[in-house]
Amino acid sequence: MDSIWSKDNELPRFKKLAGNINTDVLIIGGGLAGILCAYFLQEENVDYVLAERKTICSGVTGNTTAKITAQHGLNYHRLLKSVGNERAQMYLDANQEAVRKFAVLCKEIDCDFEQRTAYVYSKNDRRRLEEEADALSRLGIPARVTEDSPLPFETVGAVGFPEQAQFHPLKFAGSLARKLNIYEETFVKELSENKAVTDHGEITFQKLIFATHFPIDNKHGLYPLKMYQDRSYVIALENGPRMDGMYIDEAAGGMSFRNYKNYLLIGGGSHRTGGKGGNWEVLRNCARLYYPNLDERYYWAAQDCMTLDGIPYIGPYSRNMPGCYVATGFNKWGMTSSMVSAMLLTDLILGKENPYAPVFQPSRNMIKPQLFVNGYHAVKNLLTVSAKRCPHMGCALKWNKEEHSWDCPCHGSRFDGFGKLLDNPANGDLGER
Repeated sequence: MDSIWSKDNELPRFKKLAGNINTDVLIIGGGLAGILCAYFLQEENVDYVLAERKTICSGVTGNTTAKITAQHGLNYHRLLKSVGNERAQMYLDANQEAVRKFAVLCKEIDCDFEQRTAYVYSKNDRRRLEEEADALSRLGIPARVTEDSPLPFETVGAVGFPEQAQFHPLKFAGSLARKLNIYEETFVKELSENKAVTDHGEITFQKLIFATHFPIDNKHGLYPLKMYQDRSYVIALENGPRMDGMYIDEAAGGMSFRNYKNYLLIGGGSHRTGGKGGNWEVLRNCARLYYPNLDERYYWAAQDCMTLDGIPYIGPYSRNMPGCYVATGFNKWGMTSSMVSAMLLTDLILGKENPYAPVFQPSRNMIKPQLFVNGYHAVKNLLTVSAKRCPHMGCALKWNKEEHSWDCPCHGSRFDGFGKLLDNPANGDLGER
C-alpha cells in the first residue's frame, strides 16, 4: 500500500542519536511541518535538532494528495461568519503567503511543481458556491462560479481559486532535509522540563516544537478533547484524462481529483478513524463507472487531525508549558498548513510578532459543537468492553478489516495486527502502556 510519492523515490537517511546533546530548539517530528521548521530556523542561524521516531516523511507527509492551496473547501464564507472579517483575512493571507513561499522554494528544487487553479465543485448546491465566491471577493480574491468542468459527472458549477499549485511532496521534503540537523530512529519516550529522553541519549533544550501530527503530550493543552482524526483514501489511475486544475467536492462525502504526470488521483471515502466509511471501494466504484478502461496502479490512505473549528492549532502549546510550541490540526490541508506553521513558529522562536498568529492561537475558545461529539466518542469507547485497549488513554480499539489494523475511535491511534504503532498520539506499541 505504497503511495505514488514513496514509490521510486529515495529519501536521505540520517543517523540515530547516540549520547547526550544540547540544543536551543528541539523539533519532534520529521514530517513536512518539522522539516520546514528546521529549514527556517537554520536559515536564521538558530541552533536546533530535529528528532524523528522512524524515518523522515514516513507518516502523514508520504500519504498526502499534495495540493498547495489556500482554498480549503468552501471555507471563507464559514470563516467570515464564525471568526469575522479580520481573522478570515488573516487565515487567507497566511495561506496565500504559504503558496507563494512554496513557489519560491520550488524554483530551486526538482519536485514536479505546477501552478494550477483550485476548484470546489458541487453536484447540487449552487447557492453555497455563490456564497463562497462572494466571500472570496470580499477578501480580495477575484472568484466566480464557473460551469465548465472536465469532471465525468454533472455539477451545478465550481468556484475557482487561481494561482495555486501541486507537487511531489517527498521530492521537495527530501531535498530540503539533506542539509538539516536530523536524527532518525530517535524515539522521544519521555519529556521533562527542558529535557527529552530517548533510547540512546538525552536532548537538553531551551525551546520545543511539537510537529508530531497529533501532539504526544496529554498533560496540557487539552488536545485529546480539541481534536479527532479522520481517515481518507486515494487511488491512482494510469493514463487518466487531463484536468485543468485540482477539484474537490464541497460535500462531506465527495471526492477530489488531480493529475500527477500521466496519473489521475481520486481521493475520498473519508470517515472518523475507528468508524465506518467508504474506504477505497467508493473510489473504485467511481473508477469503474466513469473510467472503466483505466488501470489502478497505486492506492493508499491518509490520516488527518481535525480541529473543533476547522482552523489549525499553531502557536504556544499551553500556558503551563512556556517555551513549547505546537503545529497540529491541519484539517486535510497539510501542505499550506505546514508552511504557515514553520513561518509562524520561527517568528515566535525569534521573538518576532507574526501578523497571523491570533487566528491560529491554540488556546482559543473551545466551546464548539464538535467538542461534545469528541467527548461522546471518548466516554463511549472508554466504557466499551474490549480486549484491545489503546495505550494512549485506554479507549477500546476497533478492528479495521480493510486496512488490517487496530484503530482508536477516540483519538485516532492505529496499530498493525501485531500491535506495532502505526499512527499517534499513542507513543508506543500495544502492551507498552
